[in-house]
Amino acid sequence: MHLAAVMDLFSRKIVGWATAPNMPAELVCAALQMAITQPQPPGGLLVHSDRGSQYASDAHRALATRHHLQASMSRKANCWDNAVMERFFLDLKMERVWPNNYANHAEATREVTDYIVGFYNSARLHSKLGYLPPNVYEQQMAERRPIPVSEIT
Repeated sequence: MHLAAVMDLFSRKIVGWATAPNMPAELVCAALQMAITQPQPPGGLLVHSDRGSQYASDAHRALATRHHLQASMSRKANCWDNAVMERFFLDLKMERVWPNNYANHAEATREVTDYIVGFYNSARLHSKLGYLPPNVYEQQMAERRPIPVSEIT
């Protein structure tokens, strides 16, 4: 099974994902489409990815352009550029995928969705978020009053 995922770096929340038995460009497009549909982000948002051919495909670039998203790719041979997503994939594999032997693709997809929705976004604590889960962090940030800005320049 292959998984494509889109993370909101502000809250570390996985906002889009898709699975498939192989890794075509349509897989990463489906994950990005889900991310665009849910929170409906404003144009100009930066979409960062690794240098995989799926992300460089005409379909993925066209989808980003159609929604006024700015594409960004990792530097060649630099895994640190995508470290946050690499960590998510490692956590998913260690906490859910490797301990299980899935009977088929549908079962694996259900498990991954359960992990993302039922655990990663809603219960897994993140040190970068003050040891809060992404959903709680987003809620707390939405409830905060904006910092007043001086009109003196």
